[in-house]
Amino acid sequence: MAKKKLYNNSGIVYSTDNNFRNEEAEEIEDSVLPSEQKLKIVLDKKHRAGKVVTLITGFSTKNKEIELLAKQLKAYCGSGGSFDENEIIIQGDHRQKVLQWLLQKGYSKTVKI
Repeated sequence: MAKKKLYNNSGIVYSTDNNFRNEEAEEIEDSVLPSEQKLKIVLDKKHRAGKVVTLITGFSTKNKEIELLAKQLKAYCGSGGSFDENEIIIQGDHRQKVLQWLLQKGYSKTVKI
C-alpha cells in the first residue's frame, strides 16, 4: 500500500519573518456568524428556460462554507442545485423548506421574498 503524502497548499514551508501571518488563519478570522448574515430567499426563473429555482443570496462567508451549506440544503430538499459566488441555487420551489432549515441553523435574519 502506498504512503499518502501530506502537502501544504499555501506553498510556504518556512518563514524567517517575525510578522508573517498565515493566510488560512486570516480566512478563519474573516468568517461572519450565521446570526449576522442577511439572507434573501427568492423564487427565480429568468434565464433558466422557464424552470423554477430557489435562490439564496447574501452570504458573506467563504466559498467552502457556502458549498457545504448548498450540499446540506440539496439533501434536505431532495433536489439538485449548485452554488455560485455568494448564492445557492436549489432546483424547484423550496422557499418554505429552505427558510425553516436556515432558521434552525441560526440564520435568524433570513427573509423570504
